[in-house]
Amino acid sequence: MGVTAELSEFSAGLTVDKIPAEVLSRARLLVLDLVGNIIRGHETESTPALLSAIAALDLARGRSGVFGTPNTYTPAGAALLQGVLAHSLDFDDTHAAGTLHPGAPVIPAALAAAQMTNASGATTLAAIVAGYEVVCRVALALPAGEHYKQGFHPTATCGAFGAAAAAARVFGLDAAGVASALGVALSQTAGSLQFLQTGAWTKRFQVGWAAMAGLVAATLASKGFKGAGEAIEGTHGFLRSYAPAPVSERAIQDLGTAYELMATGVKPYPSCRYGHAGIDAALALCAEQDLRPHEIAGVVYGSSNAGMLLVGAPAAKKANPQNIVDAQFSAPFVLSVALATGAMKWDSYELLHDSRIRTLMSKVRCEYDAEIEAEFPTNMSGKLTVHARGQIFVKKIVVPRGEPSNFLSRDELLAKFTSLAASVLGSAQTVQLAAAILDIDRLENVSPLFDVGTKSV
Repeated sequence: MGVTAELSEFSAGLTVDKIPAEVLSRARLLVLDLVGNIIRGHETESTPALLSAIAALDLARGRSGVFGTPNTYTPAGAALLQGVLAHSLDFDDTHAAGTLHPGAPVIPAALAAAQMTNASGATTLAAIVAGYEVVCRVALALPAGEHYKQGFHPTATCGAFGAAAAAARVFGLDAAGVASALGVALSQTAGSLQFLQTGAWTKRFQVGWAAMAGLVAATLASKGFKGAGEAIEGTHGFLRSYAPAPVSERAIQDLGTAYELMATGVKPYPSCRYGHAGIDAALALCAEQDLRPHEIAGVVYGSSNAGMLLVGAPAAKKANPQNIVDAQFSAPFVLSVALATGAMKWDSYELLHDSRIRTLMSKVRCEYDAEIEAEFPTNMSGKLTVHARGQIFVKKIVVPRGEPSNFLSRDELLAKFTSLAASVLGSAQTVQLAAAILDIDRLENVSPLFDVGTKSV
């Protein structure tokens, strides 16, 4: 069989009893983490315009729930909205080797499909695992670094395939049906890095679009609509069209025995993952040396080429962020906040124009570091060098907090979820929702989750 056929057969046949217990346990935590992002994402600056557009398109006239709001939407509208909200904080999960955020397109598509069919939690969780495997493996086959160099955003482009596989699995499509869904998704794979130029909101939008595209693709396939064959590896398929030298067999390597979901990390900080090693290093140095902002004469952040592309260059722009998106992708900003305040939280973006942070940003320089490059793409490492008190302090972080081998504990993830959801839902409802999500595969029907996760009016 070809790559598309093998991935389709795997997805169609995946059930919770075939998935290792540790994978299921991790999947529940990833769902919890993403739902927290969705709930708090309602408060971001792009959400009012998004909601207005969804209403204008008549996508707000359905019965599908969305976490954090009592309003309901069409299935496509729910997938789109939750996909955008999930990625709006840039606080969602990451797959380092695939250079993407798998949960944001996959989980909203699976949840929308589950509400369409009153699917069980077990079916939905199995579908989510299938979606993670497809999106991450497609990215690995590109490989994602080459895809990035051509200006594509893998979370959006590869995400459409993961979303389609997840929704198709919820619908109970056979292998041929899943393959057809992937063939339809091929016609919808889009996502550009051009958002970096102006801090545009298109980064989060194109991820939500991937979630909706996958749901639409699977729905078409479920009604007998025929998608392109060999969508992933074909002559004009995704891999050959979107990267110069893909390795298609990487998409099916150890399929069913090694789960890429387990190679997915979660974020302790709401910013681009390539800055997290630096934040870890900054917080560690502050704790170890009791550094004060006024003592710092200069900071150098050593990064990989991929890291420089997103958080380090061009230097003048990264040192002068003008909006939250700029700041999320600015190593000078996130490092300055960490060094100055001892934290990097969502509320830290209120310091965007703070004079203390601006002064420190001017002292931060990012540079390519061959030692850090050698760790990529296995690790999103970084090295921080701080000049202060006439001394030089160096801290290298190979594996940032939240990565698979340095994963956050259940309690840490519950604390993160609470910090995101409680201000919207209230403490009692937040606790109730967390418990329900962490028991998702025992639910006879996923839909009632949205009753628990609805903001009271």
